[in-house]
Amino acid sequence: MPTAPAPAPKASDHPSGDKRFKALDATLKRNGYSQDALIEILHKAQETFGYLEEDVLLYVARHLKLPLSRVFGVATFYHLFSLKPSGKHTCVVCMGTACYVKGAGELLNTLKQEIHLQAGETTEDGQMSLVTARCIGACGIAPAVVYDGKVLGKQSSEDLMTAIQPWLGEA
Repeated sequence: MPTAPAPAPKASDHPSGDKRFKALDATLKRNGYSQDALIEILHKAQETFGYLEEDVLLYVARHLKLPLSRVFGVATFYHLFSLKPSGKHTCVVCMGTACYVKGAGELLNTLKQEIHLQAGETTEDGQMSLVTARCIGACGIAPAVVYDGKVLGKQSSEDLMTAIQPWLGEA
């Protein structure tokens, strides 16, 4: 006699007991545990947890019956996903052609030299994350930088350091 399939694990089955897994479970269920919904599910996971920690990737892989390597591959391929927590503040330097030609590379070099931060990193105190974007669509005001969602154009290294200075000593 065939046995009934085992029920899908619930958030309460998660060893941490973290209630955020319930929101992730709802997304998994709404998508019918479909492997084709991996990107949407990862977006929800990142929205819920703030970033895609290993525990969350394992959870998604197990529930979608996918190898962890595939889930990890998708999470690392798309630049919108983060495997590390982001800082309290975010500085996005546009690296589109116009911004690059007008000095975006110099802006990144300034941050590397002045505060020892490279693209994709967060300061040790968790105050600021530095991100690059392919193009933010602000070519007319190149080089453009986005400070916590606010776009400023024609940025110089001095402008950049002045804008982020308040973030560098926050507790």
